[in-house]
Order: sequence, then structure tokens, then C-alpha cells
Amino acid sequence: MRLAAASLGTIATCWLAPKPSPAKSWISSPVHTNILRPPGAVPEEIFPARCIRCGRCVEVCPYQAIVPLDIRKGVFAGTPLIDVKKIPCYLCMKCVEVCPTGTLSRIPQAETRMGLAVIDKHACVTWNQELALCRTCYNVCPFKEKAIKLDQLRPVVIEEYCTGCGICTHGCPITRKDGEKAINIEPIYAFKPVRW
Repeated sequence: MRLAAASLGTIATCWLAPKPSPAKSWISSPVHTNILRPPGAVPEEIFPARCIRCGRCVEVCPYQAIVPLDIRKGVFAGTPLIDVKKIPCYLCMKCVEVCPTGTLSRIPQAETRMGLAVIDKHACVTWNQELALCRTCYNVCPFKEKAIKLDQLRPVVIEEYCTGCGICTHGCPITRKDGEKAINIEPIYAFKPVRW
């Protein structure tokens, strides 16, 4: 009798407990700060529908910067991502040449907009210390004096020329308490409105 009551109590608890909502990772975009789509990517709203998960962009990347998402990412499983803190995009543009569906559009290197570099002036030693002369982000930028300039020896990102490749983030020697860098790539172009 006690066993039956205990079983009934367990069943009632399970039945009355709120139903677990679908895991956010199954339907939420994996793209966020420093986690980006490869060059030429269509907006994130249509990316998982357009990408056929062929893996050609992953195979052709000579730097192994592009990795496919695993099965735990739901509708995004198999789609390509770049974690610029680990390996940035060196803008070789081979991935856009092999994409068979146009999910990665064939665009010139300078027109790439994977994201936008944003400097955290509180974390950047050049911005928050008088005598600090770190210029790593400036030195490694493939478009220095265009995408990033020095203003009184302090780095300044020029929005219209920044490709969001993440080379500056990868090279940055400062890591904040939250694990991000003093300069990070925000994927603002991934969420632009879709043009039909």
C-alpha cells in the first residue's frame, strides 16, 4: 500500500511539475560575441535553412578556423562557425568560393562584414593607463590605418571598414574576468533584416 501511495505521489509530482521548455540551444542562434559565421554569410534568420551542411567550407579552410556545430545545437547542427578567440578568420576567402548554395556569398575580402570590433576602454590598457603602449590590435589588423587607427596612440575602430575577422581579438593580450578580451567582435551583421 505504501509503495502504491509513493508511486502515485511520484506520478502526481511529475504530472503537476511544469513541463520543461525546449532547450534554448535547439532554437537560439549560436552566434554571439566572438562566435561568428564565416565570411559572406546570409543573415542568421535564414542561415540554418539555406546551409545544406555539406562541410565544404570546413574542409577548405587552411587555418581550420571554421568548425561545424555538433548535434546538440538542434536546427543549427552541422552549420559552420568561427570562434575568433581560438582561431580567427584570415580572410583567405576560400570558403565563399566552394559554398554551393550561396549561404556564403562570393564577396571581395574588403567587403566582408562578419561582425564589428568593439574596444572595451575599461579593459584596454592603452585606454585606461597613462603609459601603456600596447598596439597589438592595430599591428595585427589586415586593414590597419583603414579599419583600425591610432588616435594619440590609442586604437580606434573605423566601423565602415572593419571586416570582423577577429584577428585583433585573437591577438589581444588582455582577458577580462568574463573570459572576453579587451577588443571583441560583435556579430551585428548576422542579425540584419532579410531581403527577399
